[in-house]
Amino acid sequence: MNGAEDRLAAVLRPVRAGSGFEEALEQILQVVRLGLVPHGERLPAERELAERLHISRVTLREVLKVLQDQGLVESRRGRYGGTFVRARAESTGAEELRRRLVAVDVEDTLRFREVLEVGAAGLCASHGLAPEQAARLRAALDATHDAPLADYRRLDTMLHLTLADVSGSATLAAQYAAVRATVNDLLDCIPLLVRNLEHSQRQHAALVEAVLDGDADGAREVMREHCCGTAALLRGFLS
Repeated sequence: MNGAEDRLAAVLRPVRAGSGFEEALEQILQVVRLGLVPHGERLPAERELAERLHISRVTLREVLKVLQDQGLVESRRGRYGGTFVRARAESTGAEELRRRLVAVDVEDTLRFREVLEVGAAGLCASHGLAPEQAARLRAALDATHDAPLADYRRLDTMLHLTLADVSGSATLAAQYAAVRATVNDLLDCIPLLVRNLEHSQRQHAALVEAVLDGDADGAREVMREHCCGTAALLRGFLS
């Protein structure tokens, strides 16, 4: 599995018969909203996306047309063409944050995120990881070290998605991808604080160490503190 496949494994899964268009749209929206394909980069080829999602190329093109109409992706022709993710408009801080809150139950979202993340950390530590899974988790952590601020949130998201994906529960990973997309929509409206990121990095390192050491209680506790920190930051900007 190459790097691009690693990034998408937690989100792109076969859809259920009868709801192919809707579920495929939801999953590709998550890929875009989570930054799994960075702005300016190309989505996987249509054939690969259709095979991953178990949908027809016709259905996939209908999904991509919706995303293009929404200004989220653009189609380019030629030898180096394909479907590329467009840059999102800059947020307007507190005003934009409050606008997004209208459709979001923040406390419910944050609690559900904590349950999923703490559970994933405990599962990974309790059951142990295969060498390939451990390598993926270490690589995701390493990628966050000294990351430019502009890339940090995307790489942070990838670390958490990787943990959910290697937990052994496909349902947990899918639910986490959805809730993380909502959390990222809120986080995108507040500033990246260097001191907060430094603290998060220490927690990330402690979390991965606990998981790889098989310390389930320690992994759960570090993750719980980490989620509470994010929740406190959001609440602070909301008050």
